[in-house]
This record gives sequence, C-alpha cells and structure tokens, in this order.
Amino acid sequence: MATMHVDRAGPGPLPRLRLVALAGRALGAVPPPVHVLAGILSVQLGAGLAKLLFSTVGSMGAVALRLFFAALVLLLVWRPSVRMGRRAWAVVVGYGVVLGAMNMCFYLALERAPLGIVVTIEFLGPLAVAIGGSRRLLDGLWALLAAGGVVLLAEGRGDVELAGILLALAAAACWAGYILLSAALGRHTADGGGLALGMVLAAVVAVPVGVVDGGTALLEPWVLLAGLGVALLSSVIVYSLELEALRRMPPKVFGVLMSLEPAVAVLVGLVILGEVLGSVQWLAVSLVVAASVGATRMARPEI
Repeated sequence: MATMHVDRAGPGPLPRLRLVALAGRALGAVPPPVHVLAGILSVQLGAGLAKLLFSTVGSMGAVALRLFFAALVLLLVWRPSVRMGRRAWAVVVGYGVVLGAMNMCFYLALERAPLGIVVTIEFLGPLAVAIGGSRRLLDGLWALLAAGGVVLLAEGRGDVELAGILLALAAAACWAGYILLSAALGRHTADGGGLALGMVLAAVVAVPVGVVDGGTALLEPWVLLAGLGVALLSSVIVYSLELEALRRMPPKVFGVLMSLEPAVAVLVGLVILGEVLGSVQWLAVSLVVAASVGATRMARPEI
C-alpha cells in the first residue's frame, strides 16, 4: 500500500524508548528529501513483501500480520492512555475502522492487480482531498488528468481483474477518509497515543478475517518474522522518516516528492515481484503522477 500519511501532531513528549531518540539523531544527519524517498521505498518494499506472503497466508492473513505487529510496536512505543473524552474516542474508532478497511481493500486489490497499478489508483484518494471543493479551472485539469490515467488503466488492464481496479478505488476512498480523520485525530489526541489506539482497532477489524484466511500458517516462525518486517517497513519506519522530513522541509515540497510514490511502486513491483507493465499502463501512471505534482505545486497556501 501507499504510505500511511500519519497524523502530524505537534511537538510533545518523546516516546519512552531510548532507541527512538538515537534513531532521531541519526535521521537528523540525513537530508530531508532522502527521508521522503527512503520512506516511499520502505512502504513499497513492505507491500511487495506482503504480496509474497499471499501464497502462504492469503491477502487477509498478510493484512492481519501487518496490523497486529504495527499495533504491538506502536503500543510499546507510545503506551497510550485510554482516558479520553467521548468525542476523542469517536474519532479514534472511526480512524481505526477506516485504517483497517483501507488496508483490507488495498491488499485484496493487490491480490488481483500489479503493485504499481494498485498504488496509482489508490493515490486518487489524497489527490481528491488536495483539490476537493476547489472551483479553480486548474484543479479541474489535474482531476481530469488523473481520471484519464485511471481510464487508461481500466482500458489497457491486460490480465488485471476489474475487481482489482474497483478494490483499489475503494482503498483510495478509504485513504481520503483516513487523511481527514488523521487531522481530527491530531486535534483530539496527544502525541502518538491516538495513532496507536487507532492501529489497535484496525487490527481488531482485520485480524479475525485474517485468521480465517491464513489459518495455522500464520503461526509459522518465518511467517511471523516476515509479518513483523512488513509492519516495520510499511508503518513504523515510514512514519519516522516522514515525520522527520516534515520537520525540516516545506509541506509543499514534501507533497511533490510523495507524488513519486506510484512510479516507485511500479519499479518495486518489477524488481521484487516481476510485474511488468505495458506502455499504456506506464502512461497512465505518468498521468496520475503529473496530476499529483501539479495539484501539490499549484495548491493555494493555507491561511
């Protein structure tokens, strides 16, 4: 799946683990653009590793492993308090359910379509949030450009199932909701506690389905180790890299660099999974990337 784009909460107490502080110092010596690109590569490698698990535990089993270990790590790091108001809990529950649904739709789509195509379609979610409600002609152009890319993917899909495209669109819709709920989460919770609790609820949503899909294979030691790797690559590592980058570079530059994610997904799919896209599919990916870059670069500054 594309990067999770976590809640960017303001400064607050650091997690209790000394390793986190040491990692932060090491990250501080690396240029911010490298953080962003490394985060993109990390999340796509995580998706590629997860897809390799499909033949053993199924797509839902891979989701269960990812969310279970991500929740476990975040709980250990943040040790969140459950003492919150009713409104805060409503946001956390909504966030967790959407997060779980987004991952399930993404992995189900990944079972039916190449990684690069799924990530490209899913990227319509943040793009819709970026230009949603705008009446500017230019933003309409970016929307049409992205829509044209999806049409090309649908028309020239080759062996890609239509269900895969529809599931990727569902993941995109969930991602849009996730972004909006992330902002609300930052307003109603402190530090990463809301994120950790939301991840736990996402795991509660996905793990029962994953257990049915994966069965006893989920308990194989190498599967558990691979699942931990997926969680670290797709969640924990990328969160740290993105947060460090956002502290040291303008959000608009960050957004432009993030627009490269579909292209990186195509390359990871090619190298790790042997997924080769045709020329029409490459053109479609390029249209979505161009739309995302354009919408980010030309966005009006927030007041």
